[in-house]
Amino acid sequence: MEQGDGLNLAAQSVFESMVQQSQQLRIQPLKLPCGARLLDCGVHVPGGVEAGLQLASICLANQAKLQIVSGPRDVWAGPWVQIASDHPRQACMMGQYAGWPVKFTDFFAMGSGPMRILRGKEELLLSLAAADSSSVAVGTLECDELPTDSVALAIAEECAVPAASLCLAVAPTRSLAGCVQVVARSVETALHKLHELGFDLGCVQSALGIAPLPPPSPDFVAGIGRTNDAILYGGHVSLWVAGADEQIASVGALIPSCNSRDFGQPFAKIFKNYNCDFYKVDPGLFSPAQVSIMNLATGRSWQFGSMRGDLLQQSFGTVVSN
Repeated sequence: MEQGDGLNLAAQSVFESMVQQSQQLRIQPLKLPCGARLLDCGVHVPGGVEAGLQLASICLANQAKLQIVSGPRDVWAGPWVQIASDHPRQACMMGQYAGWPVKFTDFFAMGSGPMRILRGKEELLLSLAAADSSSVAVGTLECDELPTDSVALAIAEECAVPAASLCLAVAPTRSLAGCVQVVARSVETALHKLHELGFDLGCVQSALGIAPLPPPSPDFVAGIGRTNDAILYGGHVSLWVAGADEQIASVGALIPSCNSRDFGQPFAKIFKNYNCDFYKVDPGLFSPAQVSIMNLATGRSWQFGSMRGDLLQQSFGTVVSN
């Protein structure tokens, strides 16, 4: 599946499966007057872990395998979210990356999923020559409210599809499903950092990432802090690439979050220090804590960065009882 063609149809297959399993997943399918279809995965319904995994799969256009696994217990003794993909560029950059700040009147959400390709306005997607001939637009919205009819119409117009061909899955960060889908972005952050460093993402053949699944928090700042910290201080990404050893070694060392000037404090504290303005946070912070790179061309491998269980414990508010 080159350059993103068919990714919206692939995401639609996950969306339809979720509709069929809605009762089991504790989510609610809805249809707006304009014909757009919604999946409430945590705004007015409980949602859950499995809903979060499938929500993340929509973001990834069904180009990755997601599961709950165990991780290093000395870092976080709870569950971890694992993602594996043999199509990481399509899955994470053309699908999962939250590159669309959806703003209409008083509505705001972070938009992910392959619907972004149909919109076609992001510099990242243009640089990757992403294109999709799918007749449907499928994506996810990270926000605390469901989109209205007018918002859905505006999104459909931006994607150049009829409103009835728009499918949106919605969950807030504070929900369990929303928490899972954010933490599933470990590989995405590594690839985006590589792209920003000028590395050819076409050289990345396969990827696997894990990050701890934190307790969701009803508090907005705490909730967003925990999901970010899960990757910044607990994320570990493995990349299989084909390229020159010298370039991999020099670029790889710059990927981990420890290279950022803002590294070393729970994200909620950093966020508050910048008056809750995301755009003032050092962009270099949004990376996994640790990265392993294997060069398929030479057999050499590297590991950069380290996990910080102490900072995760501060962020997650963990109480250890013996």
